Amino acid sequence: MSGINYLTQEGYDNLVAELEELKTKGRSEAAKAIAEAREKGDLSENAEYDAAKDAQGMLELKINEMEKVLASARVLDKSTLDTSKVTVLSNVTIKNVKNGKELTYKLVSETEADLKNKKISVTSPMGSGLLGKEVGEIAVVETPRGNMEFEIMNISL
Repeated sequence: MSGINYLTQEGYDNLVAELEELKTKGRSEAAKAIAEAREKGDLSENAEYDAAKDAQGMLELKINEMEKVLASARVLDKSTLDTSKVTVLSNVTIKNVKNGKELTYKLVSETEADLKNKKISVTSPMGSGLLGKEVGEIAVVETPRGNMEFEIMNISL
């Protein structure tokens, strides 16, 4: 992830809380696991020790990545967003041109994407295909099975 990461206030708060949890509880648990494995004897043949050290490394990597996201984060204010075009935080109702099926998605940052809750990333093929479009325009989304066309039916916040 490079550049600016646009987040909602809720997304920013959740990321800060998760980072704090990893820095405190996560690091504490990793240190405890390493200490327990160290007590079991010879470190050169101790698979549990190696696994605990690997887990600690992965935890530190995740903390580092989250800190990078927060360092480049910009919290978006809904009152300043324009609903004439699809932007980050837009709720977009689209209609599949081929089958007429309508769907509504909210465009969010990568870290807040959650397809089950109909939140798609602006960097996903669907999100990037919708960005900048206006009501009535056709968005062409590239998929592995070929291009799909969606008509923009409504844009709201």
